[in-house]
Amino acid sequence: MGQRISWYFGLVLVATALILPPVLSAGPLWTVSSLQERHEDRDRDNREHRYYDREHKDYHVWNDREERAYRNWLEERRENYRDFAKEKRKEQQEYWKWRHKYPGETWERGR
Repeated sequence: MGQRISWYFGLVLVATALILPPVLSAGPLWTVSSLQERHEDRDRDNREHRYYDREHKDYHVWNDREERAYRNWLEERRENYRDFAKEKRKEQQEYWKWRHKYPGETWERGR
């Protein structure tokens, strides 16, 4: 019985010796700065969202400027405001087609 306990104790000791160094070298799972970075990333994600334009094979960042352009596009089409994220893909593609036709803020100068 005593030999068996010694064997189990030795096994636990060897396993600990093998597992502990990589775990300790990885560092803490979180730090104050990593928590702050995740918080900032979440805030940035709430302000800006990226949309992929399949037809033009590029990404568009949805921000305040894009929101103004979208509202202008709806106004030109004499349509009520609808949240872009909830639009059907076909409508989103129509908007991106218009945005490529009027890049930057050229749509504002035409008013």
